[in-house]
Amino acid sequence: MIAAFVGGLVIAGALVWAVQFGMRVMDRELPHPNPEDHPKMPEGGPVHEMREMREPDEVPQTEGGERLMPYELHHAGSRRGKDQHRKRWLPGSSGSFGSGGLGHT
Repeated sequence: MIAAFVGGLVIAGALVWAVQFGMRVMDRELPHPNPEDHPKMPEGGPVHEMREMREPDEVPQTEGGERLMPYELHHAGSRRGKDQHRKRWLPGSSGSFGSGGLGHT
């Protein structure tokens, strides 16, 4: 019984020490930013998602079989497609893989 009481005192003391240590650490941290320091919404309103059809950008060919360096590549791996109409599902064609459909007819 005495061992359980002493164990409880040790645990309570450790918890008190941990709280005091956490308070000292928080006092040393930088203060939280003011509401004026937070980012603001753009003047034109919120930015919306833009959808477009993309086409792969071919890797340029090199002469002599030398490898391309990163600075010789374009900044993006794709470009805006000429045809911006989304390809739709055609009736009679297969659905997802393994759907049990007839496939392309």
